[in-house]
Amino acid sequence: MSIRGPQALASLDEAMRDIRREEDEISKRLARSAERIAKIKEGEAELFRQLAQLRLDPAIQGELDGAISSAEIRARDMLKNHAKDVSQAEQAVADRDADLARLSAERAEARQAYETHQTELQALAAEHSAAIAHNPVFAAKRRRATELAEIAAQSMRKTEQAEADQDAKGKPYRDDPLFMYLWKAGYGTASYRANNLVRYLDGLVASLVGFHKARPNFTMLNEIPLRLREHAERQIENAKAAEAELDAMEQEAIDTAGGKPIREAMEAAQARIDALDTQIVAAEDQRDEAAKALARFSQGGDPAFESALSQLVTALGREDIKTLLAEARQTRTAQDDTIVAQIDDARARAKDEEAETREQKERLKTLAARRRELEDIQWEFKKQRFDDPRSSFGEDKLVGDLLNDFLRGGISAASYWDQWQRSQNWSAGTSDWGGGVGLPNNGRSQANSPWRDQGGSTFNWPDSSFGGGSAKSPRGGGFGGGWSGRPSGGGFSRPRAGSSGNRKTGGFKTGGGF
Repeated sequence: MSIRGPQALASLDEAMRDIRREEDEISKRLARSAERIAKIKEGEAELFRQLAQLRLDPAIQGELDGAISSAEIRARDMLKNHAKDVSQAEQAVADRDADLARLSAERAEARQAYETHQTELQALAAEHSAAIAHNPVFAAKRRRATELAEIAAQSMRKTEQAEADQDAKGKPYRDDPLFMYLWKAGYGTASYRANNLVRYLDGLVASLVGFHKARPNFTMLNEIPLRLREHAERQIENAKAAEAELDAMEQEAIDTAGGKPIREAMEAAQARIDALDTQIVAAEDQRDEAAKALARFSQGGDPAFESALSQLVTALGREDIKTLLAEARQTRTAQDDTIVAQIDDARARAKDEEAETREQKERLKTLAARRRELEDIQWEFKKQRFDDPRSSFGEDKLVGDLLNDFLRGGISAASYWDQWQRSQNWSAGTSDWGGGVGLPNNGRSQANSPWRDQGGSTFNWPDSSFGGGSAKSPRGGGFGGGWSGRPSGGGFSRPRAGSSGNRKTGGFKTGGGF
């Protein structure tokens, strides 16, 4: 079962909202936990004060009470300030979420306007398809464009075969350390530099391995793919130029038929979409900074709060406090036992809170990394116009099991995005007004124009650095989107200021249905 581009992007958006929602929930839990730990410590201080009143003489009691009270008062004041900082940080994240929701809604409106104009333009093109299809000049250019596209495909296939041969047939040379030593040194070429003794010894090595006879063969093995790729690139440029001529004729015909205002409105809608995508990136980065600030405050990362709590913990860990508690444990009075039990209970609750906090901190860190990876994927998705209604994906698990695997860390962001690209296909009419020589997607040919009912190439386009198995994208029409291919090496092009580039893929479980 396939899924259309807009539905696919909506699923990614929903997953993003789930991640952000869980981040917010965890941050709030961490903030409350930090406050609870501080209050538990305050309660523990009061219990020690009561214990001191029972067991110590007034002079020692006063000294101990003063040490605890000063730390307790400072911690209480910092707790109030901390609550205020957390509240402000939470509001900042909420404001950024509101900005993103508004921008996403505006983008949806712009996308709908684009699709409306696109439908109008395609209907107009269908009305005039017969006239342009039977134009002898257009027909000749169409045949030429198809021929050049096939030539480019054949050139690329030859290039890839030569590169495969280079890899396989060159292995014995590369595996010979003596041959590769001489090769890297430039032995037998004008670039070779060595003193007389080294030249003499290298000559012996060259005779031993038959270097003089092997070097021309290895040189040719390396040169052929380079020359073929240069030739393939020239053929691709020729095909792109021929496609551009067809696009120009199509646009002129549609404009003459009254389509210019519609086309310009569609281009304006697309410009609006592109501008909104840029604003969304900025808003996402602002939210990321706000989320980092919230996480810092939620985890008690405010230096003043940390210092105050640390002083209280230090005060409760004094040697005389330890001695007081130890002596109270050794005596058997009802009052002592009650207070000691309450102290033990407070410390156990604090320990549980701290353990839960550590777990939640790790979970929050992983969620933040996964959110940034999903932002990268969404950027590439929109950049390649995969949310266009004419874009579809043959694998519906991309928004089901595979999405869950990615969110849980079962597959990397690069692998997940690669599966999106491999599954993607364009329906007929992939240029903005329906034109374009048929470019295959993963070996599937397509005729893209209403007036090219007899046309469209039928060759299988090979995967390459130019095509990457991806069909022609609507971006800009013509060959512009098809030859550029997918980002190599699973890289992402989303601009991200201050990114560390650290994308861990360790497994984790989230709430909210992930």
